[in-house]
Amino acid sequence: MRTLQIYLAFFLGTLSILSPAQSNDKIKAELQKQLGANVQIKSISPSPIPGIFEVVANNTVVYTDATAKYLIQGSIVELKTGTNLTEQKEDELNKIKFTDLPMNDALRTVRGDGTRVIAVFADPNCGYCKTLEKNLLTMDNITVFTYLIPILSADSTVKSKAIWCSAEPSKSWINWMTQQVQPTAAKADCVNPLDRNLALAKKIGVTGTPAIFFSDGTRIPGAVSKETIEKKFAELTVKK
Repeated sequence: MRTLQIYLAFFLGTLSILSPAQSNDKIKAELQKQLGANVQIKSISPSPIPGIFEVVANNTVVYTDATAKYLIQGSIVELKTGTNLTEQKEDELNKIKFTDLPMNDALRTVRGDGTRVIAVFADPNCGYCKTLEKNLLTMDNITVFTYLIPILSADSTVKSKAIWCSAEPSKSWINWMTQQVQPTAAKADCVNPLDRNLALAKKIGVTGTPAIFFSDGTRIPGAVSKETIEKKFAELTVKK
């Protein structure tokens, strides 16, 4: 019995030698080894649940145990408040500084007084982008900055150039996305921001279209409904 007590004391003492940072580094190294180089683990930190660690990988939040044996996907929800802690953390990770967006590289569409502002990253051959554009058509008092990012096909690049280089780019965009009106082919010498837009999308982690950004820097991916966008605008108004 005495021998067991001495062993446990030694074992626990050894564990205490490792600082929290060192422990996190060990978990990160082991997890990185198992997940491979394609996954960028940005941070490891204790979660609100004892023995479970929060892992930020490729701007997504997952969880693991202290030995990095298991990977847990899903949300941690604080029952007392109903707060989805995982979603909250991912929202923070994916935030941008809206005022840093290069507005001159986007199509600009204004309806009503234009006071409610969003930025949308979209591909002209993206079906979900077309659905979103139809939803936006029903909204008033809104300014939409659309960044053309041709990521689906070579034809997406052709269409993006044609739309950007047309006499009325925003109108050409809406006509194509909502009515399938083909834009006139772009002139060979027409200068466009497509390469810059693609670089920007990569920098801020846009990997699919559409991606919507609001004035507070938060993002919502996908062809969300008018109601979802209106709800977010209402939240921003309350914060002001």
